[in-house]
Amino acid sequence: MSKVEKISIALTDEMLASVKDAVASGDYATSSEVIRHALRDWKRERTREADAIAEVRRLIADADASGYEPYTGMDEIKAEGRRRLAEMQK
Repeated sequence: MSKVEKISIALTDEMLASVKDAVASGDYATSSEVIRHALRDWKRERTREADAIAEVRRLIADADASGYEPYTGMDEIKAEGRRRLAEMQK
């Protein structure tokens, strides 16, 4: 296990009650375990968010690299869709 450093944190009454309830219910052995679990979840969520943001940025870059075509109207979009469908059905 890595080095453990003791710190002091301030919690609202509601947060403190939640921590104490988690220990009293037997879900956790100590308040420290509750906080460590919460921090692990927070870290995982931040990683997921960072991954999602990176994916959106990648998609935007891909879209930018594919070239810009101005909106030409619904009729032309439908015609292009029909053309592509006909090509796929050949």
